[in-house]
Amino acid sequence: MTQLARIPAPLEAALRAALPDVAFPDLTDGYLQEPRGRYRGTGGCLVAPESTEQVAQIVRSAAEAGVGIVPFSGGTGLVGGQIASDGPPPIILSMHRMARIREVFAEENVIVAEAGVILADLQAAAADAGRLFPLSLASEGSARIGGLLATNAGGVNVLRWGNARDLTLGIEAVLPSGEVLNGLTRLRKNNTGYDLRHLLVGAEGTLGIITAAALKLVPRPTRTGVAMLVVRDPEAALELLGIAGKVAGDTLSAFELIGGMGFHFLAETMPQVRLPFSEPPAWTVLLDLGGGDGFDPDAALGAIYERGAETGLVSDGVIAQSAAQAASLWAVRESIPEANRHIGSVSSHDISVPLSAIPKFIPRATQALARIGDYRINCFGHLGDGNLHYNVFPQPGRSRADHEEERPAIKRCVHDIVHDMGGSVSAEHGVGRLKVEDLERYSDPAKLAAMRAIKSALDPKGIMNPGVILRDSDSRQSTI
Repeated sequence: MTQLARIPAPLEAALRAALPDVAFPDLTDGYLQEPRGRYRGTGGCLVAPESTEQVAQIVRSAAEAGVGIVPFSGGTGLVGGQIASDGPPPIILSMHRMARIREVFAEENVIVAEAGVILADLQAAAADAGRLFPLSLASEGSARIGGLLATNAGGVNVLRWGNARDLTLGIEAVLPSGEVLNGLTRLRKNNTGYDLRHLLVGAEGTLGIITAAALKLVPRPTRTGVAMLVVRDPEAALELLGIAGKVAGDTLSAFELIGGMGFHFLAETMPQVRLPFSEPPAWTVLLDLGGGDGFDPDAALGAIYERGAETGLVSDGVIAQSAAQAASLWAVRESIPEANRHIGSVSSHDISVPLSAIPKFIPRATQALARIGDYRINCFGHLGDGNLHYNVFPQPGRSRADHEEERPAIKRCVHDIVHDMGGSVSAEHGVGRLKVEDLERYSDPAKLAAMRAIKSALDPKGIMNPGVILRDSDSRQSTI
């Protein structure tokens, strides 16, 4: 069994001799702690390459020395995948200097970007070309493309355009051997053997370092509409989703479910966010439509509201009358995660269940948790694709620290119910270090065996993001 080594002084000296001083920024606290404060890094050597060849050089050197590498993108991950919290301090490979838009092929609806490009900057480059890059999430102002692909990020537009994986045509990456995988194809049809793009997307840096990607763009909608509608309950929201699909067809980009606790948390911690209703409704949905010149979003949203009201699904609502009003409604949804951080969750759960199971899952989980303790539940998420953020918080006057001993039981309770209902305990945030045990508990044994075999074959020394997805003992196989 191979063991990871501490960074030898000759290795660091060789890297410093081969790379410019700017490639060695200060190892600040931002590289050693993730947003939820659950993991703390052990230190290491921070290196920020500016080219794929420099990444390859670093990986080759690390492989020869048996030193672990932890890729660091925007640092927004919520499962500890970017933090080495135990083991020998690794090389921390920051991608922030690889931030070039290499090419835009507007006529092909393709953009080629390096891994360090911030999502909002890529969206702006697409807009400059009259196109849309539809991946959108709350952290798009700081999340970087490499990390988004490594975790197969989702966001609010999965209903229409899919996850990050579905928007990826080609990948350039450095493999654990230091070899460069030159896979930046712009082709939509390419059946030439194993599709390594899909192996690397979602692998969380455990099989290689993504350095660039060819990504899909789509025509930019010229007519858009946004509405927030008050619904009776999650079952009514699900029925309304069916109505919206019939009325709006493939112009329906997002369909978000928001529980009333989200409004209360916003009022409590972020009063600057303008709420659309004087009294927080128990349940609302946020709809986003977008189409071409002949599309009438106001008529479509009006029809959805009317049909929902006629059937008793909808009791109130707001249809945005301007771009500013639309942005204000979206600001409510996008501010909920920040309000959650201000409150401080006891346990957060990024889960998905089959759509038809959502109305049953929410009360079942809430009732089960009530047998463990007294909590506030903030349930919200992407109803259109079955992904909920089901988060557990302390009651007013208490903190998450008061419930720390209950956290494992809470997590197990929620995840057991998710698994029993045919769902996933990691919908869009990845496995990281946080959910390694969950993966072992709930995954099919054949799947785990195949994953271990792939990891062992590509990364026999276990240097790539050790401890993420698979335990170190699974990752480092004997080379004899």
